[in-house]
Amino acid sequence: MTRVGIAGLVLLLAGCSTIGSMGSSVGNTVGGWFGAGSTKAKPAELVEIKSPIALAEAWTVDTGETGASLFQPTLMGEDVVAAGGDRVVRIAVANGKSVWRSDAGVRLSAGAGAGAGLVLAGSGKGQVVALDAANGQLRWQTALSSEVVGTLQVAGSMVIVRTGDGRLHGLDVADGSRKWLYSRNLPALTLRGSGGMSLSGDVLYIGFPGGKLVALNPANGAQLWEATVALPRGATELERVADVMGNPVVDDRQVCAVAYQGRVACFDKVTGAPLWARDASSNSGLAMDGQNLYVTDDKDAVTAYDKTSGRAGWRQDKLARRQVTAPLALGDLIVVGDGEGYVHVLSIEDGRFLGRARVDAAVRSAPVDIGPGFVVQTAKGSVVAFRLK
Repeated sequence: MTRVGIAGLVLLLAGCSTIGSMGSSVGNTVGGWFGAGSTKAKPAELVEIKSPIALAEAWTVDTGETGASLFQPTLMGEDVVAAGGDRVVRIAVANGKSVWRSDAGVRLSAGAGAGAGLVLAGSGKGQVVALDAANGQLRWQTALSSEVVGTLQVAGSMVIVRTGDGRLHGLDVADGSRKWLYSRNLPALTLRGSGGMSLSGDVLYIGFPGGKLVALNPANGAQLWEATVALPRGATELERVADVMGNPVVDDRQVCAVAYQGRVACFDKVTGAPLWARDASSNSGLAMDGQNLYVTDDKDAVTAYDKTSGRAGWRQDKLARRQVTAPLALGDLIVVGDGEGYVHVLSIEDGRFLGRARVDAAVRSAPVDIGPGFVVQTAKGSVVAFRLK
């Protein structure tokens, strides 16, 4: 049985009134699995890096503490938008100056998304806040069925929002009115951070608890195909957790995803036909470049898989128990954050350590490419930009 509940992930109980409603799923933690008196495993000691590359902190901007939620900044042209606490911020990549700051008026649980002249965030009580991208003023606000989770997407005239009760909502970009609803039943137990979504062209790819990957038409919510990344197995609900973790990754041919206690698998992006799969277990996610898939597994090792054949290449396992994020493929580098507040830079060729830096708190979501470098967001809400020299 692999371990559960690291890297800021929280095991949630779906649909059990004795624990709490999904409308307030931040508090729906399952007691007893981890025990308040349990001893946290000691993170692996950091490996000394010989002749490290220069990793310079370019700027830091504060949003607000993220709590148990997984926030990730979004690149918007030459700026970055980020959310945390009850604030949304637009930041100039060039110098780290705030273009604007906006009080969302609610405690946020997801964001920031951007598109169609909007910056978007969501709350733990199901509110979606749409701000004017130019000045941060409120354009509209709407209430949904449950906690907003993950990054909000804009696809044409639709804002796509995911809620913790297994629903996807298609909202009109003009006023937030609902145009379509896609709903799935959730397993009894799911992992916080499960089931991201990625937009590629005119198709939305979504991972779900229970190991399913679905392609939808974002214009009307119609399902195009469904594929199985992993099948739940085991005698108990805990053993049967097989959630797709992080955002699916897409290229011109295939879409790939990874599941906890399951597999990493790639499918034809048009038909959903399986191309290859390998046993794997991840509670954070994966990344892809022109050659490989890079998966952070539930033992905090990063493994490179050939994206055409699925053949495993290098594996960096020196970050054990450090609560490592999903990776970012950045040119000839791989970047990950960890639960101790370190950012690690690996070689894309063999996974060896090339550089390291530290920020003010745990990094729980994958670093984000901003062109001349990358940004991470910490649990304290700091958005920190790095440049590689």
